[in-house]
Amino acid sequence: MQRLLCLLLAFFLHVGLASAEPLLPTYLTEVAPSEIVPGADRFGPVEASGLAPAYQGDTLLGWAFLTSDFVPTTGYSGKPIHIVAGISPQGIITGAQLVKHSEPIVLVGIPESKITAVIDHYTGFDLHGLGAHRDSSDLEIVSGATVTIMVIDDSILRAGIRAARAAGVPGFAETRQTGPTRALDREAGEITDWETLAGNGALRHLSLDVATINADFAAMGDPRTDKFAEPEPFDDDYVDVWVALVSEPSIGRSLLGENAFANLQSSLNEGDEAIAIFGGGRWSFKGSGYVRGGIFDRFQLIQGENSFRFRDRNNTRLVHVDAAGAPSFEEMDLFVIPADANFDPAADFDLQFLVHRAVGPIEKLFLTYELAYHLPDLYTVPVEQVPETLTEAAADSPARDALWMRIWEAKRTQITALAVALTFLSGIFFFQKTATRNARTFAIVRNVFLTFTLVYLGWYANAQLSVVNVMAVAAALFSDFEWGTFLMDPLIFILWFAVAASLLFWARGAYCGWLCPFGALQELSNKLARLLKFPQVTLPWGLHERLWALKYIIFLGLFGVSFYSIELAERFAEVEPFKTAIILKFARPLPYVLIAVAFLLPGLFIERFYCRYVCPLGGGLAIPARLHMFQWLKRYKDCGNPCQVCATDCPVQAIHPTGEINPNECISCLNCQVLYQDHARCPVVILRDKRRARDAQSAATLARATGHPNQLRTSQAKTGEVT
Repeated sequence: MQRLLCLLLAFFLHVGLASAEPLLPTYLTEVAPSEIVPGADRFGPVEASGLAPAYQGDTLLGWAFLTSDFVPTTGYSGKPIHIVAGISPQGIITGAQLVKHSEPIVLVGIPESKITAVIDHYTGFDLHGLGAHRDSSDLEIVSGATVTIMVIDDSILRAGIRAARAAGVPGFAETRQTGPTRALDREAGEITDWETLAGNGALRHLSLDVATINADFAAMGDPRTDKFAEPEPFDDDYVDVWVALVSEPSIGRSLLGENAFANLQSSLNEGDEAIAIFGGGRWSFKGSGYVRGGIFDRFQLIQGENSFRFRDRNNTRLVHVDAAGAPSFEEMDLFVIPADANFDPAADFDLQFLVHRAVGPIEKLFLTYELAYHLPDLYTVPVEQVPETLTEAAADSPARDALWMRIWEAKRTQITALAVALTFLSGIFFFQKTATRNARTFAIVRNVFLTFTLVYLGWYANAQLSVVNVMAVAAALFSDFEWGTFLMDPLIFILWFAVAASLLFWARGAYCGWLCPFGALQELSNKLARLLKFPQVTLPWGLHERLWALKYIIFLGLFGVSFYSIELAERFAEVEPFKTAIILKFARPLPYVLIAVAFLLPGLFIERFYCRYVCPLGGGLAIPARLHMFQWLKRYKDCGNPCQVCATDCPVQAIHPTGEINPNECISCLNCQVLYQDHARCPVVILRDKRRARDAQSAATLARATGHPNQLRTSQAKTGEVT
């Protein structure tokens, strides 16, 4: 028990220490020099800086480096993700190769080949303009992207900058001129028409016809793109987008008109800027994702190392363009760039647009196109620069140092939904007598909540806890680890926090009985089986009690193996069908699907079969279950002796024949609390009702005999009778 408490403490407090010696020599032999630096035929000795020079003969072509030598690269498994990458003397990433990771569970649904393809996209990336030329390796446009991909993206780019600095690549010196070279001149320019703004560069345009889009998708080499190609006419505009910086007064007044510009100015906080985007053609730059998740996922603004993706709160719809000669557009919107985005309105920036094409029920291919925006010098004035010496910490992008914060911001809607669900569930537990008073109403509430857990938390948000998370916490005690790692997946973090709290109040049942998507799938499928008249099997108590031990044996076995090799333990953890049934919705190779079905099928005849006897996560949570501080479930002294109604009716047989509720096995379904108040099924309640009715009848008879009607009314009030 003390060890378990130590693990829980480590979950919240452990911070690993970085290794002092470079790890590159360990992995350098696993890659060919030409794969990391094209043309190289050998690596030189690894330098103290963590770089290994790459040569062709005696000519230096670049350097190899290991990402984990330069920045923290810990994945959610608690182990670093090691990537060997190369950099040229010009600051270009020349190649990258994944050499070691421990993320088979975190990478659910994403084949290793796809991760490798993502990493390959960094080849040719110019670190001088970090973020300016990102292609489909962008973490938010990889279908099924995970926290691991975000860690990879963050580590390659930040490690690349530090490696370039260590190699002395021009442009990465510790001392450089900082600050903008030009500033916005808000008095410059004049109100003018659309054609003039387009001619002087205040309006920038991106136009792609249907033929170009079809050709670009065909060039990806996937034959499925032809089946879904855009129809004729091929000279139609597919992408037709115009962009302008409308927080510059003369541009804003020209396009928006005086009144609309004044409204914009009044809505901007200090340091905010705004752009206007006008769209036509078949493709929508807005899409519909922002309606569901609040994020405009088809475009983002990139400036230097910073990128910014707009949310619905940054958006205002335009209904009119005031500039004379403006074309008509189907979409016209204002987007506010908040001050904390560190946006410089006088500096160049790019809008990167994402175009996708569905090639299957859940699979899409992506293309990215960029619209470069350079504010004409007409609207700016020169600014004198000041030399500044940068520290190692200051040289990195603050946005990348707060990677987990960006993830939480992107999942704000899902976090809110989970918080509401947890609050509602807490209310059910705290006011369980009221919640379970009406059996029919409570059954509806429970079924709706389980459906939410399965469909939203499980199949949509992939918030399924796993025994692998427990092993990751244990591994944190013995490996380099950062606090931010536990925050990489907000829904999983919140659920684990809720589990830790609920263990003190209600044992393991709050999660297993209400918040586990696979548990919800089992219970709902069993309810459907009952409606279809599937026979239900009740195992003899002796056999049932012995089968309980199986899940504890599986958990302890996996936990023990994790200390030897967490990678091996994660592979054995396939005994959990969560990945197949919940995360991937059965879209896996046949053997995995058969395993999941094999665990689900018995549940049609024995409710929550997997939960009762096999689930290692349930076993792991049950171990500290007896630490819970309160006894919330009410019992009568007659429960178990002689009454067996609750024990017989318990969905998971967690009530002993003697009447005690086993907190290790209870899933807090509150079925026994419904029975506790059931006037038709609970013998204690039925007997009490009969006694009250008999007492009321006796009092009524006495009142009539003695002529005291007040005594009759008092008796009726006490028994709840209505005459």
